[in-house]
Parts: sequence; structure tokens; C-alpha cells
Amino acid sequence: MRARWSRTSRLYLGASIALASIAGLMVRGYVAGAAAEAGQDRSRETVVAASHPVARGTALRAADLRLTVMPARFAPPGSLRLVSQAAGRVVLSDLAPGEVVTQTRLARVRAGPVASLLPRGLRAFAVPTSLPLGAVVAGDHVDVLATFSSGQVHTEIVVSSVQVLFVVGSGAGTSGSSGGSGIGSTASGAGLDAAGAGAVTPTTLVLLVSEDQEQRLAFARAFADLAIAVAPSDEPGDAG
Repeated sequence: MRARWSRTSRLYLGASIALASIAGLMVRGYVAGAAAEAGQDRSRETVVAASHPVARGTALRAADLRLTVMPARFAPPGSLRLVSQAAGRVVLSDLAPGEVVTQTRLARVRAGPVASLLPRGLRAFAVPTSLPLGAVVAGDHVDVLATFSSGQVHTEIVVSSVQVLFVVGSGAGTSGSSGGSGIGSTASGAGLDAAGAGAVTPTTLVLLVSEDQEQRLAFARAFADLAIAVAPSDEPGDAG
């Protein structure tokens, strides 16, 4: 005599068949998605990348660049496709070997030697200082303090931890990033001779500042005596 399935057994059987069908559909969808993604990965683009470390402020040469191929979906927005699109332009930030060169990392075409180093929205402001040439170099961060002698004498911090864009010293050339912009006096032995004799060599720091900081510095320079304090090398800069 054939055994009859109970109502509960039939319900369990129906539920098992339904779950198996759902699992099959999910696996099928996953496989289809993976296949589509694999098809997208076959879409590749040729982009311009740095062939070796490049310092900010460097005017790029063809030898600094190379073409590399990568999946199209990984190519950064604004990537360049031809070496000629980047050669001759100045980089606004350091480039690591193999890093893709984008429009936002390059100064505008035909920018001046100072303007080519400035990220969008920032300004270069010159501050004279009594610091000896070589004490501060491009990339250091400094505080600018102002001592007001009119009324109640007091000292206040005008800007804090701003980056030094480059240093200009009389007779000793410009201290800047590699591939420098050629700003400043021509180097000569005269500057070294003067320093050795104890003479004070004028030094000017060109600082990277925001528009608000630019206004505060201009006011302080007009009505106060300015002094420079050098920030620690591990202290993050703030140009805002």
C-alpha cells in the first residue's frame, strides 16, 4: 500500500521547491552581473602618467611623462590622453611615479612663474623677514606675528601655519621646489661673502594664503612690525 504524504510534508516540499527556484534565479543574476562587469573591464583607456617623482612647481618635460593603459572606469576625471597635452605645463602638486596626470594638477597654459604655482583660490603674499637665507625653505610652514605699537602695544598672530611657496634673498637666488620657477636674484658669491662678514641679507618669504589671510597680512604689514615663527615640520598646514 502506497504511503500518503501528510499535509505538513506537502507544505515542506512546496516550500523547498520554491526556495530552490529563488536560489537558482539569484545565482543566474549574479553570474550575469559578473559577466557584464568582466565585459566592462575589457574597456581600457590610455592616459598620461608621471614616469618618476615630480616636485610641485616643475615645468613638465616629455621625459617626465609616459603613457599607461588602465581600465576605463578607473581613469580619473580630467585625465590627459597625449603627452603633448601636459609637456611644458607646470604641476601644482607633487606627482608620484605612475600617478595619472589630470587637468586639475596642472597650471593654466601661459601662466606666469608665480601664478603657475598657485592652486585655484589661493594667493602669493610676500613678507620681508630678518631670518637668515636658508633658515626657511619652500614647503615649510610659518606663523606671521604682528606687533602694533600705536595705542596699547600688543602682539597678535595674523596667520598661522601657512606654507612657504618660495624664498627670495638678495644675491643668493631663490630657494624653491625642484625645477624652480627662476624667480629671484641670480646666485653669486656676493651674498655668501656678506653673510660671512656678518651683514644682514634681506630675505623675503612668499607665502601661500587665502584671500582673507591676504587682507589681514596687508593690514598688519601697513600698521605693525611683522615677525616670523617657524612651525614644526610635522604640523599640518592650513591655507584657509
